Amino acid sequence: MSWDEWEKLRSATGEGRPTGMRLNGLDGNGGAAAGSADLVVNQDDLGAIGHEAYLLHGRLSRDGDHARPSTFDASIALTNGNFTSGSELLKVHDRWSSQLRTLLDACARISNHLDYSKSVHAKDDADIGGRLLSTSKIDEYFK
Repeated sequence: MSWDEWEKLRSATGEGRPTGMRLNGLDGNGGAAAGSADLVVNQDDLGAIGHEAYLLHGRLSRDGDHARPSTFDASIALTNGNFTSGSELLKVHDRWSSQLRTLLDACARISNHLDYSKSVHAKDDADIGGRLLSTSKIDEYFK
């Protein structure tokens, strides 16, 4: 391919389209309609998800640890009886305990974060509303 052919192809592909850089934008030919939000979060949605995470945390705290003491006792009994499955059962016990703590921590983080987000957004909304109201009061004096 010669340089002239390359230049012709390059200019032909750029015809009719802007060649500038666009960051974080939509071209209007698809996706969300111009001016519409692509992410909407309602306070009720945050509250419902946070509440479910809180309930799951409570159920896991109560019900996720039922088998741990008997599993530990069984692993000790098997180990004392010279069964190799005793040490393997202890590994299962330890892994279950570790995974349960991780899951409980994740549920607590989700619940706490959503509660925090909900309160921060409510505070921000009130602050913005107050600023808009005070600005409209100032505008009255200039009329």
